[in-house]
Amino acid sequence: MSAILNKVTIIGVGLIGGSFAKGIKQAGLVEEVIGFGHNDANLQLAVELGVIDSFTTDMAEAVDGSDLVFLAVPLGAMKTVLAEMKPYLSSKTIITDGGSAKSSVILSAQEVFGELPENFVPGHPIAGKEKSGVAAADEALYVNHRVILTPTEKTALSALAVVKQLWLALGANVEVMNAQQHDEIFAATSHLPHLLAFALVDMLNEHEELGDVFKYTAGGFRDFTRIASSDAVMWRDIVMYNSTAIAKWLKYYGQAITELTELVENKDAQALYTLFDEAKKARDKHIVQK
Repeated sequence: MSAILNKVTIIGVGLIGGSFAKGIKQAGLVEEVIGFGHNDANLQLAVELGVIDSFTTDMAEAVDGSDLVFLAVPLGAMKTVLAEMKPYLSSKTIITDGGSAKSSVILSAQEVFGELPENFVPGHPIAGKEKSGVAAADEALYVNHRVILTPTEKTALSALAVVKQLWLALGANVEVMNAQQHDEIFAATSHLPHLLAFALVDMLNEHEELGDVFKYTAGGFRDFTRIASSDAVMWRDIVMYNSTAIAKWLKYYGQAITELTELVENKDAQALYTLFDEAKKARDKHIVQK
């Protein structure tokens, strides 16, 4: 595929931003990829690994003449980064991101720019690894994974089309929805499971009467808690910036745990079987068969 962009700027060259950069470079979608950050060693490593072509720690240089800027920073840093880049952006530069909570990113853009830019295309790639950092960057990370785009009412169709084309070229399955719907869905299906995994590992770690309990864990425990190895800063920010929806689903889960506890205490075999069987059928239908 011939290049569709001359210059792309990656702000935050880690797993998500690095994988996007590496993918569009290897697909020949861009002439130049420049990385921006504050860690010279990390950025130099990104160059050596072929993730980006060059780097700078100067924001003006980073976004000058850029066709597209991809923000791959923690949610807590979005507003600061948007404000830092604002003076140097061309009105034609497309801005997109990889944040896991979209309403907060849109609000940050609204506060920084006064009104939402036409070339602003919020996005969320549903892919990742337990390992973070540019060394884990993988050009195939997004193949057969969903990418959710949540354009605002101001987003230009031309900007949306460019961002969608890039993700499709990386092998992603692209869907478009509004930010509120996105945040509700991912609070229930992604954010909640991560919090449960973190909480379970932390709880067991605090119970000294179990001794070195983790040496007895098998596949089921490791599969369930794998995501507790995810980056703590990123997940702190996700909870802070999608707290309303996450709290809602934590409460629903709390109710489910209370009901399950009662079934266990009452040794209600039939009710337990029904719950387990219905859950198995639902997962087999909606997840395993895909």
